[in-house]
Amino acid sequence: MAGDGGPARPELDADALLAAVPTLGGREGLEARTIGIRPSAHLTGADALAIAREAAQEAAGGRGVVVTHGTDTLEEVAFLCDLLYGGDAPIVFTGAMRVASAPGADGPANLLDAVDLAASDAAAGLGVLVAFAGEIHAARAARKTASTGPAAFASPGLGPLGRVQERRVALERGVARRPPLDPAALEATVHVVSAALGADGGIVDAAAGAGADGLVAVLLGAGHSPPPFLDGLRRAAERLPVVATVRPERGAILHDTYGFEGAEADLRASGAICAAALSPAAARIKLMACLGSGLDGAAIAAAFAPDDR
Repeated sequence: MAGDGGPARPELDADALLAAVPTLGGREGLEARTIGIRPSAHLTGADALAIAREAAQEAAGGRGVVVTHGTDTLEEVAFLCDLLYGGDAPIVFTGAMRVASAPGADGPANLLDAVDLAASDAAAGLGVLVAFAGEIHAARAARKTASTGPAAFASPGLGPLGRVQERRVALERGVARRPPLDPAALEATVHVVSAALGADGGIVDAAAGAGADGLVAVLLGAGHSPPPFLDGLRRAAERLPVVATVRPERGAILHDTYGFEGAEADLRASGAICAAALSPAAARIKLMACLGSGLDGAAIAAAFAPDDR
């Protein structure tokens, strides 16, 4: 958090953050702008879309962009930005796990790495990235995996894209880009429902009937659920888009390995859209962006097709 003292509250604007990293002083072409100072847990869909649009608009001019963001919802806003950005200049999200006044505060090092990454030719064409604790993550794969430790972000599915060390950007692999979305708003109501031992369809029925525009279902294992829960998904999928992901962080939804009732073949026949490559939070943001872009059911399924694994 860009705050000081304790209990910590957001206080530091963009200029103050730069001042905390003397190495960045006088760096040619570096500009700082404050969009807002709020806890990221307080952001609305409209706030997130405004941040993502402003970053994308700045980067569209060919300039690398760094967005400092609270870590509670950093993965969601970074992924939203990646969904709507189609340019070549990198956009890099970063933040801090230790408040500015704490011994060993990690914000300055993360910010320095992010600036170096945003200025690197090697990062061109990779879309939106997350720089944290020396690692570089694709926004669509990044998850916050620790509540308090400085190495708080990871890419559980395929691992980080590379590292920043000694102010040198070392990228080991790239990332395939996807056609950008153009949401007019991020106002759709999308609930997340989770399968669990003994779960019935009541939670699905309740979520689908609570003014929902779409649902994200978190399945067990490789796309499995108790049969009553899956019955609830079938009912929901008849009325609104349902995106299915899975509880394991290194997730996949199989096709035909298991044949018991409620296994992956039944899920795939239920009308749900499979997207195990995405975390539940990312799947929710993408479905909200698809709905905000006015996509119909077939177009939503096509947008999620690359996330099925």
